[in-house]
Amino acid sequence: MSVFDKIEVEVSVVIGRTHMPVRHLLKMGRGAVIDLDAKHQDPVWIYANQELIARGEIVLVGDRIGVTVTERVRRAE
Repeated sequence: MSVFDKIEVEVSVVIGRTHMPVRHLLKMGRGAVIDLDAKHQDPVWIYANQELIARGEIVLVGDRIGVTVTERVRRAE
């Protein structure tokens, strides 16, 4: 087993954002739709351990959704 096999990374993809009161969020049930400020062609933000690392595009792979990395984001040092 390699040292890298033991490292865990949480990857998150943000496809859009919205603002809503908590009371609306609590009223939502299964199948509810949340309107976001993004269009289908807009880039998504890819985070690793809550740090922005790249931008990408949503792709459909059969019946699954994936993300293609289009741009790496360099850290300011």
